Amino acid sequence: MSTWWLIFIAILLSFSLTAGMRRYALAKSIIDVPNARSSHSIPTPRGGGVSIVLTYLLMLILFGIAKLVPLSGVIALGGAGAVVALIGFMDDHGHIAARWRLLGHFIAAIWALTWLGGLPPVNFFGVAVDLQWVGHLAAALYLVWMLNLYNFMDGIDGIASVEAISVCLGACLLYWLTGFENLIWPPLLLAAAVTGFLVWNFPPARIFMGDAGSGFLGVILAGLSIQAAWASSQLFWSWLILLGVFVVDATFTLIRRLLRGDKVYEAHRSHAYQFASRRYGRHLPVTLAVASINVFWLLPMSLCVVYLGLDGAMGLVLAYLPLVVLAVKFQAGALERPLVS
Repeated sequence: MSTWWLIFIAILLSFSLTAGMRRYALAKSIIDVPNARSSHSIPTPRGGGVSIVLTYLLMLILFGIAKLVPLSGVIALGGAGAVVALIGFMDDHGHIAARWRLLGHFIAAIWALTWLGGLPPVNFFGVAVDLQWVGHLAAALYLVWMLNLYNFMDGIDGIASVEAISVCLGACLLYWLTGFENLIWPPLLLAAAVTGFLVWNFPPARIFMGDAGSGFLGVILAGLSIQAAWASSQLFWSWLILLGVFVVDATFTLIRRLLRGDKVYEAHRSHAYQFASRRYGRHLPVTLAVASINVFWLLPMSLCVVYLGLDGAMGLVLAYLPLVVLAVKFQAGALERPLVS
């Protein structure tokens, strides 16, 4: 069987598992009921992201057996993703104290970095910087922040799925253009697993991802960027550029809430994308806008970094500036009150 057929099998498997998870959630009353902090108005089953987790982990093992993905990559991504997904699944079905969730997240991050080799030297404005153990610590914080910010950003229909698919396919294009085809399979497989779920999650969503799925996507995407850093520093910067919409919105919102003295661990609706969805009255325009920014702005900027020789750090600054402007425009982190056009 051609390897490419495995990608289509992954899509079909994820689609079928999501249908099963939806029936399970309805039977067990695992329903996200709207409240004052919700961005939706209709009770909707949650936990569908488990289908992404199961599909990706199973297919990743198969790709490892076929030697399309190195064993270290299978163990790093699979192990870290499984730990984060399990924590999220337990939290979806009950509640885990924040300190224990955070401990589990750091264990997953350390596991991934141990097998990936930590953070390699990174070119910063033309200078190769090797932070050694400080860099490994920063990488652990980066993985933990990525998996949590992905959870924060999974607040309207389809947005987390569209982000993952567009980022992964963009990375695959970069790998192909720069001769790193051996790195294509893990992100392509993730895009396939999320595509099967997106059929059910596209606005208006019939099932939500849940913490198990969003945290899993965040740690896997961060892990893939670290894996890419060992192949090329420019690829690492390109991953950060591709992830810009989520990174800027979540980070800008967190900083503004911290400065105001808010309890940042409490649920809220003050991300830019949430304000935007309320302004336009629907989720679909915002989700499509995220896809458009990724394809027509962030992907070309990452191409300039890996293909045209633009310095990675400079490319990141240039790519993020308009995103910061959008965050300000849509009042990311502001007190929740009606927007004035």
